[in-house]
Amino acid sequence: MTNIHNVTEFIFLGLSPSQEVQRVCFLIFLFLYTAIVLGNFLIVLTVTTSRSLGSPMYFFLSFLSFVEICYSSTTAPKLISDLLAERKAMSWWGCMAQLFFLHFFGGTEIFLLTVMAYDRYVAICKPLSYATVMNRQVCAVLVGRAWAGGFVHSFAQILLVFHLPFCGPNVINHYFCDLLPFLKLACFDTFLIGLLIVANGGTLSVVSFGVLLASYMVILLHLRTQSSEGRRKALSTCGSHVTVVILFFGPCIFIYLRPSTTLPIDKVVAVLYTLMTPFLNPVIYSLRNAEMKKAMKMLWIRTLRLNEK
Repeated sequence: MTNIHNVTEFIFLGLSPSQEVQRVCFLIFLFLYTAIVLGNFLIVLTVTTSRSLGSPMYFFLSFLSFVEICYSSTTAPKLISDLLAERKAMSWWGCMAQLFFLHFFGGTEIFLLTVMAYDRYVAICKPLSYATVMNRQVCAVLVGRAWAGGFVHSFAQILLVFHLPFCGPNVINHYFCDLLPFLKLACFDTFLIGLLIVANGGTLSVVSFGVLLASYMVILLHLRTQSSEGRRKALSTCGSHVTVVILFFGPCIFIYLRPSTTLPIDKVVAVLYTLMTPFLNPVIYSLRNAEMKKAMKMLWIRTLRLNEK
């Protein structure tokens, strides 16, 4: 199976054939992407400059926000520019790069969310040993493994499609190079490859989601023995994380845990996990967290004082 270079670029059909709809989407998605970059960057800046946010939970949150910026940047800029373009195209190598980074950052985010759930489990269920178990070295290793896990996941996905032959059709019914629509254009029977792709992405999503559910089940059982104040504080710190997990994993499982087929609704679902979840991440973590709001307020005050000098 060798790569046939008859096809050097791919044409996207985009979200909608309607020019009016595309113009409206341009304004909406431009706002969302700007908010994603600014909001998540604000979280990274707040955590890295605030002494009060030195716990592992915020350490992981800063990396999650950085990954969200990178993840949305793999598709959003191209999507936004294409909404005003008559011809929506991407080279074969550009498509490969987009596929790789989309799954690299997406896989890294999945592993980071799992690490954050483990952090909450240790903090709530083993509070006396929390400082020892989740020391700086352990946190750094866990983040490094999350990045490594994302790379391995993405490399495996790309390896399955890199040598596929493309000798004719080059129109992708999507707004970015997603794996399943991409497979439909190959001049080769991709049934087995499609199953392997679904097994890879689906297994990662389901196993990670199962681990997350199990960890929060253990946390909830443990909270039964705690005081009402202790339960309230613990649920407050876990609530934001659970919300982000559901928003991210729901669409991913819908896409990658079914036979290797494409549906018209897939493009709408893709908008949820490439734009809406990264947009809601800073909103959820800042508005539901008193410490984060206080640290952001202090950062704003320090910035104003510097500007006045």
